[in-house]
Amino acid sequence: MESDTYKTIKTASQGIYKEKGSRFVSFATPVLVYEEIKPIIDKIRKEHHEARHHCFAYMLGQERNIWRVNDDGEPSGTAGRPILGQINSFGLTNILIIVSRYFGGTLLGVSGLINAYRSAATSAIIGAEITEKTLQEYYEITYPYISMNDVMRILKELNLGQSQQSFDMECRILVNFRVSVKDAVLTRLSRIDGLKYRYIETL
Repeated sequence: MESDTYKTIKTASQGIYKEKGSRFVSFATPVLVYEEIKPIIDKIRKEHHEARHHCFAYMLGQERNIWRVNDDGEPSGTAGRPILGQINSFGLTNILIIVSRYFGGTLLGVSGLINAYRSAATSAIIGAEITEKTLQEYYEITYPYISMNDVMRILKELNLGQSQQSFDMECRILVNFRVSVKDAVLTRLSRIDGLKYRYIETL
């Protein structure tokens, strides 16, 4: 069975690394979609406007195949890649790490920069709580009121998540369940007279 779990951080965290007068302040935050990333980076840039560089890396998706690195003016490969390397080392996804560098007046060289950005990223990850999450699929189900008892019995037996309920002559519920049980859940639901389901999203 294909895995439907992934590791990420539970809440945002911060770290710091100092080297020859330079301070590398790191910020790790959980993210689910690309659209969340730019506002977070912009916020950090504004809050730490005196920092010379704001380098980052992110990883998205349960399959860990959506990622990007940015060196923000540092020599190519010395910042974003080392940050991403630590995301990979801890096996994380759905995470953004930004490292803001306050220049201390002394050049660190390529190896020094790589170590500094890697260490700062590690500091933020270690300061966070790593959690394992289950990939959930969300479906909207609609059914006639007369089928209410059948639907509720299945939701309870399969322990499905429920939200946005409305009960009338036609009832509507948003349900969610882990990806690995999708076939079993949809098969059970499809046996109920008049029930229709519509895929919403996977998170």
